[in-house]
Amino acid sequence: MKKLELKFLNQDGKTVTYSLEKPVEPVDSAAIKAAMDEIIAQNAFTSSGGDVASIKEARIVERNVQGIEL
Repeated sequence: MKKLELKFLNQDGKTVTYSLEKPVEPVDSAAIKAAMDEIIAQNAFTSSGGDVASIKEARIVERNVQGIEL
């Protein structure tokens, strides 16, 4: 399963991550940056270390799980 991770820095300088499942591909980096800028401008999220203050990064994460027969 793939997830889009939006990583911000909060007012304490710590990383805050929000994950969205099933991202649209191919990824539109300009749209993601615009959305992240808007999240900061609208003060949409907060964390234990304060409001999100800046963009750190965005990335697609894919996790593969393989069961082991016992």
